[in-house]
Amino acid sequence: MEQGNLLVNIPARSGEELFETILETSGARIERIISYGQSTPEGEWYDQEDDEWVLLISGSADLLIEGESEPRCLCAGDYLLLPARCRHRVLRTDTEEKTVWLAVHICKSD
Repeated sequence: MEQGNLLVNIPARSGEELFETILETSGARIERIISYGQSTPEGEWYDQEDDEWVLLISGSADLLIEGESEPRCLCAGDYLLLPARCRHRVLRTDTEEKTVWLAVHICKSD
């Protein structure tokens, strides 16, 4: 049995996003992501093989989904399911408060 807290041991500030795997099984990978104002570089898109469910624990972020005209604005408590191959990018994360994400990658079985 393992217990923890997503909001502890967070560095005050970092120039890069921090990714920490919390749990990994054959069917899923759960990670904590900490953003400090980062965004996806211009022209780059995430295009993942697996479904990803994200929950914003703190902070805020704007995500652009390919084919949608307006970004999705996420605040603490908001979640979003990004299906496999759903191209998306992070336009911005909060610069005043740490943005803490819980990401659940749902692995496809072969």
